[in-house]
Order: sequence, then structure tokens, then C-alpha cells
Amino acid sequence: MNAVVTGATSFLGRALVDQLLEDGNKVYAIVRPGSLNRSSLKEDRNGLIIIERNLEELHELNQAIDEECQAFYHFGWDGSGSENRLKGEVQQKNVEDSLKALEGARRLGCRRFLFSGSQAEYGIHQDAMTEETECRPVSEYGKAKLQFLNRAMEQTEGWRQQGIAGMEYIHARIFSVYGPGDHPWSLVESCIRTFSRGEYISLGECTQMWNFLYLDDCIRALKLLMEQEKGSVSGIYNVAGPEEENKQLREYIRTMYEVLGSHGSYSYGRRKPNAEGPANLIPDSKKLIGATGFKPYVNFREGILKTHKEEKY
Repeated sequence: MNAVVTGATSFLGRALVDQLLEDGNKVYAIVRPGSLNRSSLKEDRNGLIIIERNLEELHELNQAIDEECQAFYHFGWDGSGSENRLKGEVQQKNVEDSLKALEGARRLGCRRFLFSGSQAEYGIHQDAMTEETECRPVSEYGKAKLQFLNRAMEQTEGWRQQGIAGMEYIHARIFSVYGPGDHPWSLVESCIRTFSRGEYISLGECTQMWNFLYLDDCIRALKLLMEQEKGSVSGIYNVAGPEEENKQLREYIRTMYEVLGSHGSYSYGRRKPNAEGPANLIPDSKKLIGATGFKPYVNFREGILKTHKEEKY
């Protein structure tokens, strides 16, 4: 399979590129011109072709790729950090740039386009979130991801009706993923680093329900969606851990503390909530399981040990 991956040096993008190459696919990895993280892609691997493009140029990828591609994974998105999640102009540009990526995929003859959506699209809920749950996003980031979903669904349906293209649109609503290579300021990375060094960390209240999914399992879920042999897998899919992983965030923190030897210390209630507020994260992933048979291989304890070993704190 020939696959295109934008945001190829991001946490998820880099892991996906690695797995696609390991499976014997040809990968066109799209990176920004002058990217400081380009070296993380290890350019000497068979099947890897790196293309430098800005996000607003993704509709012209057919000028750099001279063969048909089957799969397009779109992770390219500016302003994912907490501060930029509140900036409407930053997030609105992402919507327009992502529509250009969709057009780029059409020009390359892609069979499926998978977009990295977010749990932030749901907003604040107290109950389990299914793909049918009403979306009430709080941050500009969540609003933009939801807006792109609606415009992409409309665009691809229009192409089908006009006989222009039969490309399927997959909206992977990704919940909290952790693992080697994550942002150093993420909760899991911060806790692993602190407890490994026997230091102190100040946390928020951490009373909300949460769900974590290990990086390798997330990548496998995305590949399963893209590679299904069914007639169509278009639509929205929650990508998250199983229901038994839905726990209060404090339980996850206690698990990390114990797994890493109970070194250092922590306290609650001293940090402000993130851009989405103190939202519960209670995903329902039955639709993903029904469509692909997906089942995570790595539980949270194992995932923390794997991450700690890889990061070498």
C-alpha cells in the first residue's frame, strides 16, 4: 500500500510511519520545511519518502507524488498545545488547511482519508460518550475539529454524488494516548519523569473519570480502520481504551506512583484545569470494536513500564 502521512513527526504521526514501514508499505511522510524533528524519521529506511510542504500546500501533493496512493492519514494540525487551543484564528486556519489535505488526497486517488479527531469535540459530559453523543465543544480546538468533520463529510458526499471520487472519510475521535515520545508536558510524561527522579509534582484536582490508551494500540486501531476490507467504514469512531479502563484520574496517578517504586511525592488541587476544563472522559468504543475487532494488547501498568524503559529517565 502507498500511504501519505501528514504531521509525520508528531507523537502519533511518527509512530504510525514506523509501523506502516515495518509492515512493508511505502510511506510519503509530509513534514514542514526546515522541521527540527525531521531527523526522528530516520530517512535511510526502505519505503520512506520525506516531502517538505506547509499545511496550506497539501492540495498540491500530486505535484510531488507521481503515483496513486491508497491511504491518507492526516495528523497535520497547528496549535495543539493548551494555550493555542483557545485561539480561534489558529484553529480556523487548521480547518481550511485540512480541507486542502482532503483535496490533495482526492487528487492522489486515495481510497480512504483518516483524520485525527479529538475527544475535545464532545465538550463536558458526565456520562459515557458514544459517537451519537451531542457535541458541545468548549475550546476553539474542539470546535475546529468538529467543524472539519462536518465540512469533510459534506465534501466527500458531494464528490460521491457527482461521480468525482468515491473516497471514504474516517473521523477517528482519539482520546488520551500515552507512550514513548509523547509531549514532555503531558500528565503521564510529567508523572513518569517526576517519580523516576524521586521529585515532587503539583497536580490539579484529578477527580474526573478518565481513559488512557497505549500508543501502539492506538496506531493499530487506526490501521485497522484504514485497512478494513468491508465495503465502507466511513464515519466517526471513538479510539480509546476498553470500558474497564474508565477510572478516576487519581487512580491512574496512584498506579504510576506504585509502578515506578513509590518514589517522590505529589499533591492535588494546585493546578488550573486545561483548555477543555475539568471534563470527564468516559469513552464508549463499541463501534470501533464492532467494525474492526480491535482489542488493546497493553494495559496501563504495562504501558507505563514500557514508556519508562523507552524514555530512560
